[in-house]
Amino acid sequence: MKIICIGRNYRDHIKEFDNGEPSAEPIYFLKPDTAMLRNNDTFYIPTFSQRVEYETELVVKINRVGKAVSPRFAHKYYDEVGLGIDFTARDLQRKAIEAGLPWEQAKGFDRSAAISPRFLSLSELGDDVQNLHFEMSLNGEVRQSGFTGDMIWSVNELICYVSQFMTLRTGDLIFTGTPAGVGPVSRGDVLRATLCGEELFNFDIR
Repeated sequence: MKIICIGRNYRDHIKEFDNGEPSAEPIYFLKPDTAMLRNNDTFYIPTFSQRVEYETELVVKINRVGKAVSPRFAHKYYDEVGLGIDFTARDLQRKAIEAGLPWEQAKGFDRSAAISPRFLSLSELGDDVQNLHFEMSLNGEVRQSGFTGDMIWSVNELICYVSQFMTLRTGDLIFTGTPAGVGPVSRGDVLRATLCGEELFNFDIR
């Protein structure tokens, strides 16, 4: 099972991150399966970072094997969506970017990919993956509000693009990018997130 994470897929997030321009093609990176944080378990801030930030994202679960998927068939490769939190050691990421190095230390550490305990059927959400709203609050204050229609690269485009380079397998997860509003977590925080009004996350930060 792969955790495939899309970067820079919302223009407002690009502006807050580095005020650059969208890339000509999707950007993606991987997290190992040891990064998974399940069942609303507590997230423990690692000792090696002084600034860990949340990034709330729609997550698409792949339901069949696919390689070089064509645009006309991309919609057949998923029927459930959930939410994910891409926890990022931002201080380590900044150092890596400045040095021109990969991001694995900042993105792929243990329990850095929170996965919602349940996924929702697209049929019960209206069948349009690009017409979904999600929201994340920290200690009761809304920090991120996302609308999938604002994605630069649609879910189907991401599936087609990534599957050119690596085979998608049943159960693979695609984190589709984060909207604006990312920020740090601190010990004692409570993170809650909803997808189309359905609560999927409610867990503690320690």
